[in-house]
Amino acid sequence: MMMKQKRYEALVYALHGNLFRYAFWLCHDRQVAEDLVQETFLRAWKALDSLKEEKAAKAWLITILRRENARRFERKQFDLVDIETTAVPDRKTPGMEQKMENEWLRRHIADLAPEYREPLLLQVIGGFSGEEIAGILDLNKNTVMTRLFRARNQLKEAMEQDTTPRGRSNG
Repeated sequence: MMMKQKRYEALVYALHGNLFRYAFWLCHDRQVAEDLVQETFLRAWKALDSLKEEKAAKAWLITILRRENARRFERKQFDLVDIETTAVPDRKTPGMEQKMENEWLRRHIADLAPEYREPLLLQVIGGFSGEEIAGILDLNKNTVMTRLFRARNQLKEAMEQDTTPRGRSNG
């Protein structure tokens, strides 16, 4: 029992921040994100013996968190939150230009279709490899890599469109 407790505490300590960031991206609500992470760790405690490799812990916990998030919608319908009105708390207080860039990126990531947005968030926020994302989303690795490529291309195209001068005359 003591060994299980130490193993569990190590998981919580090492991965709580990653899980919270991912949960916040999923639900855009700090309290709901905390609840999701808490429920994820509760389920992880109950099933800890099924985790054979510590290297797989992050992907295992993200999978549990995704299922917990899906369960929220099975239980009841929540009001949808508009991502443009929800700000991710910023700990380092960037300059105005950085704030505008971050907001632009959040908005354009939110506009991506879910099949592109989710693998991108798992890679950027979760730090997962293509192979790990494939396991989490139950997809073929090539499918994941294609979706990541397309997501980045869509963001790149949006950036190029936004930097193109509109209706400016040189006179």
